[in-house]
Amino acid sequence: MMRWVREHRWLVIGALAIVAAAGGLLAYTTFFREEPAAYFDSDEEHFLYGSTGTESQEGIPYWIWLVLPRLFPEYLPGPGGWASLGIHAQPNHEMPIGLSKVTIGFPRVAINCAMCHVTSVRTSVDAPPMLVPGGTSNTTSPQQYLRFLLACASDPRFTADVILGEIAKSHRFSAYERLVYRFVIIPRTRQGLLEVKARESWMDKNPDWMRGRIDPFNPVKFRYLKQPIDGTIGNSDMMPLWNLGTREGANRAFHWDGLNTNLREVVLSSAIGDGTATKWVERDLARWDSTDRRNQSSLRRIQDYIARLQPPKYPLPIDAALSARGAATYKAQCASCHETGGERTGTVIPLDEVGTDRHRLDMWTKGSADAYNGYTSSYSWKLTHFQKTAGYLSVPLEGLWLRAPYLHNGSVPTLGHLLCPATRPARFLRGNLHYDEALVGFEWAERPKARYAPGESMLVKEFDTTVPGRSNTGHRFGAGLCPDTTGLDPIADRKEIETRISGSRVGALLAYLKTL
Repeated sequence: MMRWVREHRWLVIGALAIVAAAGGLLAYTTFFREEPAAYFDSDEEHFLYGSTGTESQEGIPYWIWLVLPRLFPEYLPGPGGWASLGIHAQPNHEMPIGLSKVTIGFPRVAINCAMCHVTSVRTSVDAPPMLVPGGTSNTTSPQQYLRFLLACASDPRFTADVILGEIAKSHRFSAYERLVYRFVIIPRTRQGLLEVKARESWMDKNPDWMRGRIDPFNPVKFRYLKQPIDGTIGNSDMMPLWNLGTREGANRAFHWDGLNTNLREVVLSSAIGDGTATKWVERDLARWDSTDRRNQSSLRRIQDYIARLQPPKYPLPIDAALSARGAATYKAQCASCHETGGERTGTVIPLDEVGTDRHRLDMWTKGSADAYNGYTSSYSWKLTHFQKTAGYLSVPLEGLWLRAPYLHNGSVPTLGHLLCPATRPARFLRGNLHYDEALVGFEWAERPKARYAPGESMLVKEFDTTVPGRSNTGHRFGAGLCPDTTGLDPIADRKEIETRISGSRVGALLAYLKTL
C-alpha cells in the first residue's frame, strides 16, 4: 500500500487537495457565505427592516430565534411572544420592526435602528396605535430582549433535541442541515449567548433600563474601547431622529450631552454600538457615494433618511387663540435655547445651570472619547469628533408633543409637569400608548382600559424617580409661569392640577408647543 502511495503520490496529493477544497467550500457555504440583504425600495421600510450589519457578530440563527418564545414563554413578561417585549409587527412583513434577517451561511436575525426609534401612540381610547418611525421608542426594551435570550441559553432545555423538535413543527431541514444545527449551530449559539451573559454581567449591578430607555454607551466603553468597568449609569431615554440634517454650523452636536458633532460618525458609531463589525462598516462605506439604489450604502440610506425625516403634526384639535398667546411666551422664555437658530440652540448647557440628573453625563468620560477617536485608526475611515462635555444639549423641539416622557432620562411624564416642577410625580406609569391631551404626553396615572389590544397593559410599568439615574429634578426654566399648586398631590389631585395649569400662562404655552 505504501509503495503504491509513493508511486502515485501526486495523484494522492491531488485527491487530498480536492477533498480539502470541497470541505472548505462546504464549510464556507454552510457558515460564512453571505447573501445580499433584503432590498427595500422605500427608505422608511429600509429603516424599519433593513440590515445595518449586526447579523455577522450579533445575529441569532433565525430558526432558533423563531421558536424561543414558544419554548421559553416563562422568560417573557407575558403572552404574545415578541410583542410582550413591546416589539411591533406590521402586516405583510416577515420580521417585526427593528429586526433584520440576513443569510450568512444560514439565516440570522439581529437588531437595527428601529428597535429603539419608533414611537407608538393612541390618540383616543378607540383609535388604533399609530407607529411613527424616527421617534423615541416608548414600548420596546432592548435590555429585556437581551435578557430573554440569555435566560433561554441558561436553561438546561436549550438543547439540540428540544430546539430541533420545535423547529420541525414549522420547518423541515435536510439531513445535512439537521446535523449542522445539532452539532454546530445550536451548541455554538448557546455558548455565544452565555459568553455575552458573562461579558455584560455588569448590567446586573445597575438599575434596569426599562421600556423606552437604554444605556447606549457603557456597553461600547467596556466591550470595544476597553475602558474599566466603573459602575457608572448611562440609562437614558431614546432620542428622536427627526430632521437631523438641520443641525449644521458651529453649534451642531448630537446625543443628549453633545458627545459627537458629526452626523455620519453618529450613524457609524451607532451601528458599531449595536454590534456591527468594523470590517462590515468598511465594506459599506465603499458604496457610500453609489447612485445605484440597489448597491447603495445601507448606513448612507439611514443617514439620508433621518437627515430629512419630519415628525408628524399634532393630530388632535388645538385652540388657535390660546396657541397664539402661548407663542409669545415661547419666544420670550424658550426660543433662545430651542428655536432653530436660537442663541443657545445646539449648545451644551452646563449641568450646574440645567440641574438635571448627572449620571448620564458622568458615564461618558474623556478617556472614552479619546479611545473612540482612536478606535478606527487602522481603517480608511476615521472617528474623530467624539468629545467630553460638561452638560446637556439644548435641542430644537420638532415633534415635541410625541417625545414624552421628558428630560434626557424620561423622568417627567408630560410637558405640563416639566414646566411646573412642583407637580412632578415621584412615581408614574411608563409604556401607556394613550395620549394625555391636557398635560401633553402619554397617559401616566391610569393603566390601559380593557378595550385595548390584548396584552397591552403588560407594557405599562411604574417608573420610580428615586432610583439612581432617574431623578426628575432640574430644568426649572419657566417655573414662574405656573399656577399655585401648594398642597396638591400630583396623582390624587391630578384633575385639579390640570385645571389650574390649563387656565394659566402654561396652558397657553402648552397649546403652542403642540404645534412644533
